[in-house]
Amino acid sequence: MYDSGAELTITGVNTMPQLLSVLPSIVILGAAAIAALLLATRSPSPPENLAARLAASNALAVATGLQCIHFVEELATGFNEQFPNLLGLPSMSFTVFVVFNLVWIAIWIASIPGLRSARRVAFFAAWFLAIAGALNGIGHPLMAVAAGGYFPGLVSSPFVGLACIWLWLRLREATRPGTIAERALSPQNSHRNSQ
Repeated sequence: MYDSGAELTITGVNTMPQLLSVLPSIVILGAAAIAALLLATRSPSPPENLAARLAASNALAVATGLQCIHFVEELATGFNEQFPNLLGLPSMSFTVFVVFNLVWIAIWIASIPGLRSARRVAFFAAWFLAIAGALNGIGHPLMAVAAGGYFPGLVSSPFVGLACIWLWLRLREATRPGTIAERALSPQNSHRNSQ
């Protein structure tokens, strides 16, 4: 018989609070992942854009390095507890928080050479970091305002945000038709330069 008050349990552990604690992250990062998937599938990098892909891979390396620093700051200051608590939710599992971040860091590191060779899966990972990192740069200061003081990840978040905007710009350049030199030499630009 169905009990409407029953809680979701796995191996005798009530998992409903854990699911609720990650819900905001799932929603925000899920939207970022959908946007990244659309960008990666609809905007491939033309073969001639090797120099732009190299620039994008360098930007991805910098953004990933800063995201590592950001993760350490969040880890050391209890982001997994304070973020859900700010929203009135139970704390996020420490293990889930660490594994999630380490898996994404590994994916971004693995995607650096993939960007150079125009792999769409690498572009998906890079677009995801560009979007999520830019949101981090905005979200952490807003959470600090809401909390009335320091909020875990606040110090490093502006650097991550700026690096991810730079990554976004490099990814856009890498996915534009034609190289930078070709666009500079195009008849439209030659005409503009002569005026």
